[in-house]
Amino acid sequence: MTTLLVCALMAVTMPYVARIPAIIEMNKLGGYDNKHPRQQQTQLTGLGARALAAHQNCFESLAVFAVALAAVLGTNNVNAVTETLAMTHIVARILFCTFYYLNLDIIRSITWLVGMGTAIGMIAVSL
Repeated sequence: MTTLLVCALMAVTMPYVARIPAIIEMNKLGGYDNKHPRQQQTQLTGLGARALAAHQNCFESLAVFAVALAAVLGTNNVNAVTETLAMTHIVARILFCTFYYLNLDIIRSITWLVGMGTAIGMIAVSL
């Protein structure tokens, strides 16, 4: 179960880590506007816009992964398969963000599909 909990911790922190490049890019726009950060985010282009999108997608993915974890834990299906799927999910999400930053759209979409597939797989194994 420790593996699943570590994966959960990583998934929860990932949206915030994924936002770091967006924050760096926001600082390049005359400094980080902490009074109106969401308004400043609308001015981002290039890497900054992609980093913001990766950040937002991490939150979207977190909801799906949380349901998958709940299904595994709730049905007491903690085993090597579900742990491997969870670890694969985290790796796919890290690669997804990296490919988003690098503007590698096709491989980014493939890693998104892998991440979604692992979460669905975790639920399927728990049926």
